[in-house]
Amino acid sequence: MEQTNYPQNTNSDSGITSSSNPQKENKKIIAGILGILFGSFGIHKFILGYNKEGLIMLLVSILTCGLGSTIMGPIGLIEGIIYLTKSDEDFYNTYQVNHKGWF
Repeated sequence: MEQTNYPQNTNSDSGITSSSNPQKENKKIIAGILGILFGSFGIHKFILGYNKEGLIMLLVSILTCGLGSTIMGPIGLIEGIIYLTKSDEDFYNTYQVNHKGWF
């Protein structure tokens, strides 16, 4: 019987075994869903760490008494759809590594 050995790192403190490629934190699903549902408030921007862009979207929506939501809502919807249609690796590289703030 032949046994295949995969490269693994073992954390001796906790006894947890993980692969040699640690999984990158990917916020694609949550950012995409929040962009679609609450895009006018910029919540998806805050999830990705884009505080300036999120604050802009939030303030435009609130300070215009909701009139700005007619512009910010579709922007959030489009961004949410873009997030969900990108591959995991492409999303991670574009929005979490390179910090592309808009579209």
